[in-house]
Amino acid sequence: MTNFWKHYRFLILRRCTQVGLMLLYIGGNIWGWDLIIQGNLSSSLVFNMIPLSDPFAALQMFAAGAIMTSNLIMGALIITVLYLLVGGRVFCSWVCPVNIITDAANYLRRKLGFNQIQKKQPATRNLRYWVLGLSLVLSYVLGITAFEFISPISITHRAIIFGLGLGWAAMLIIFLFDLFVLKNGWCGHICPLGGFYSVVGKASLIRVDHNEENCTNCMKCKEVCPESQVLFMVNKESIQVLDGECTNCGRCIEVCDDNALNFSIRKLAKGKKDENN
Repeated sequence: MTNFWKHYRFLILRRCTQVGLMLLYIGGNIWGWDLIIQGNLSSSLVFNMIPLSDPFAALQMFAAGAIMTSNLIMGALIITVLYLLVGGRVFCSWVCPVNIITDAANYLRRKLGFNQIQKKQPATRNLRYWVLGLSLVLSYVLGITAFEFISPISITHRAIIFGLGLGWAAMLIIFLFDLFVLKNGWCGHICPLGGFYSVVGKASLIRVDHNEENCTNCMKCKEVCPESQVLFMVNKESIQVLDGECTNCGRCIEVCDDNALNFSIRKLAKGKKDENN
């Protein structure tokens, strides 16, 4: 049991967080728990007093020329500050419901050996930043929140809360795309929200720290990491993962039997290294 918890503790905690949040939203919108939370991932109200807004959706609204209410601006600022502190793409691995679908596809890819067949990815991870820019341009030109209008994240979240409807189609398409077409295709290459939070997370405090002295170059961490390029230092040098594209999911830490990877605080870890030098 101890080994099981050690190897899956962050995965279990992430699933509990994701499912727990979904239950809260279902309760707030259907079961009368609106005193706790109401709304959805794009815009929520907590305890009937704290507004929370998706800052990328707010940017699209601003680009579209929509009227920005004080609650919307305040909610977007709260979320932005939160992810500035804990890591922008924590949203992707700890909150977003689509992550459960893409993780399942990635797990099957490894079990079926698809990762060995497809050695070279047919798309660049920078594509998400182009989609991010295009979303804002289209919002400005069309006068609508372009990505929110078609976002699989919003569609999936609404489907879970109010009933699947056509939401199952969005989930199935992403699952099959990630399984058969492109490893970590949606979250790692296309999703502009992930790109947005990558930019936000560049200055965050919570980081994965690599200890080269303990590393045996087994590469288990890179095998499970949805953004394996951020682990370029593995078996090379003892530094932190400072790339904003890291999702802080903790899977690399769980599978590392050498205790070469751990979470740390950016400022404190830097100070410790300075002292050692």
